[in-house]
Amino acid sequence: MTKTVFIIFFILLIFASFFYGPKALRLYKLANLYNENKISSNFITIDKIFPISERIPSSDNPHIFPRKDFHLPDTYYFEGEDVNLEQGLLHFKTDGLMVLHKGDLLYENYWNGNRPDSQHIAFSVTKSFVSALVGIAHDEGLIASIEDPITKYLPDFNDTGYEGVRIKDILQMSSGVKWNEDYADPNSDINRYGRTIAKGSSFRDFAKSLKREKEPGTFHHYVSIDTQILGFLLTEVTGMSLKDYLYEKLWNKIGMEDEAYFIVDNNGVEMALGGLNATLRDYAKFGLLYANRGRWNGEEIVPSSWIDASHETDAPHLLPGEHELSSSPWGYGFQWWVPGFPDTDFTASGIYNQYIYVDPIKNIVIAKTSSNHRFTAEKEYSKAAHVAMFRAIAKSID
Repeated sequence: MTKTVFIIFFILLIFASFFYGPKALRLYKLANLYNENKISSNFITIDKIFPISERIPSSDNPHIFPRKDFHLPDTYYFEGEDVNLEQGLLHFKTDGLMVLHKGDLLYENYWNGNRPDSQHIAFSVTKSFVSALVGIAHDEGLIASIEDPITKYLPDFNDTGYEGVRIKDILQMSSGVKWNEDYADPNSDINRYGRTIAKGSSFRDFAKSLKREKEPGTFHHYVSIDTQILGFLLTEVTGMSLKDYLYEKLWNKIGMEDEAYFIVDNNGVEMALGGLNATLRDYAKFGLLYANRGRWNGEEIVPSSWIDASHETDAPHLLPGEHELSSSPWGYGFQWWVPGFPDTDFTASGIYNQYIYVDPIKNIVIAKTSSNHRFTAEKEYSKAAHVAMFRAIAKSID
């Protein structure tokens, strides 16, 4: 009898390992994703942790930046004093930093085991890529108007928090959907979403579970799932996967040098809200496209009007500064942040301090990847410090 019980237990153990082992392993890896001793390595090996899409190929005609000599400034001014820039970069666990001026490469450096060919996770910098694709789809007539309700294109989101919400309000993170983006709170919506990824559940089903909290278009509140909805919109109107549309409309056209990939769910759906993994130099190229108002080698890749609207804060709740109509001190456009004061520069921004910063007046782009394990404790401080660093670098360039 004992032998029989043992055999049954052994068979059940094999069965459980086969069906639940990968999910359990992903949950374990997710729990340790931001571990101080592993975070830098994890951020360039996401393909070893989560399911990923097929690779996005490099461009048929890769663009290589011409190089010029430049030295970073010694300090940046922050919170009333001059701070050593090198120490700041080290404190925020910078993995890679690249500075462009008028398309010339002035500075490139890597830390923490990163290399020029490292595919680093973009986190929410991905959102700005998705915005560009929405602009292209709109220009192609695949989206009639961003004033349309999202449920015109995604009728399965009726009877959810997104019913009747304008595409524009989703682009501007003003959907009114209830959401907690606190990474330090294990029960927050973003961490529940993370466990959804680890378990291999459907992104779409998770999005449908969210409820309405505020009137759309009245309050700016960062809801990462808003961008996932935009990803669903793109696949619906283009009839293509997100990665294929990205490659055809952007990646190949602006000379991306390296392969990239998305995290996907078990249905192969890309994580539009933060799942892109690419090299620093290709993130910088995307910034240069925006610095040049959507043009590349004389061709308009993204409509210039869309580029302008992407960093325009066109309603009171989108303005930079502390006020009752927003949960963030930064202003917001179409999936791009506007730090403000002055409001001439703008940035794509991802957790743990990923950035594509654009100063369109001086035509400066700064791309930065990081693995700052302190991010949840110093979120707003680190964001403000980075803007100060970027502006100091831009100011030092003739």
